[in-house]
Amino acid sequence: MKQIRLFLLIITIALLASAAHGAKFTIAAASDLRFALDDVIAVYREEYPDHEVEVIYGSSGKMTTQIINGAPFDIFFSADISFPQRLRAEGFAATEPAVYAIGRIVIWSSTFDASELTLADLPTDPRIRRVAIAQPSHAPYGLRAREAMEASGVWEAVQSKLVFGENIAHTAQMVESGAAEVGIIALSLAKFPTLAQHGHHLIDDNLHNPLTQGYVVTRRGAEKPGVMDFAAFMETDIAHEIMERYGFVMPKP
Repeated sequence: MKQIRLFLLIITIALLASAAHGAKFTIAAASDLRFALDDVIAVYREEYPDHEVEVIYGSSGKMTTQIINGAPFDIFFSADISFPQRLRAEGFAATEPAVYAIGRIVIWSSTFDASELTLADLPTDPRIRRVAIAQPSHAPYGLRAREAMEASGVWEAVQSKLVFGENIAHTAQMVESGAAEVGIIALSLAKFPTLAQHGHHLIDDNLHNPLTQGYVVTRRGAEKPGVMDFAAFMETDIAHEIMERYGFVMPKP
């Protein structure tokens, strides 16, 4: 009987030790990070094997609303720093918003080489019947696409061709599936090996406001050591190298 009690005590101590050293947290991330952040997390897990990381991708605007309404997210990586700034101003963030990358937008197609296209071609090229962009009302990449087309003078002319994705990853899927011949998507998605088989045209960033991407730790995540570890890991050279591989511009120190 004593041996059984001793065995149970050892098991209990081991479980408590595991809980103390491990960490489980949830990341809410903009869809342009789908491939880059997956790679960052894979390297992070090698360094912190006891940390369990769940990541949910979506549109920055919708995730902001979800956090305000109590969604169980511990850290939020937005495609536009204005959303983390809003969370901080309204009391839903435990840290000051910090810039982690600058994004870029491209014209991309899975049916023909888009590297020779320009924004001026979108309303006039007979091959293009549908142009996909993310919904500008809640997706920063969609808003920047609209700004670029407005600056180029094609926004009104392209209206009849526009179709909208819920977020930038959904927009890329629409083009990849053939639901649209062309899309304006994140460079970070166009650089993923499967999509990179098709050419893209990098849109001049002078045509739109910067895609300054920022993050905050939420109030929910403030007490979780793993969250702060991950935030610090995003500042490491290896994380920056991965992000740059996907076309992100790293903020200057």
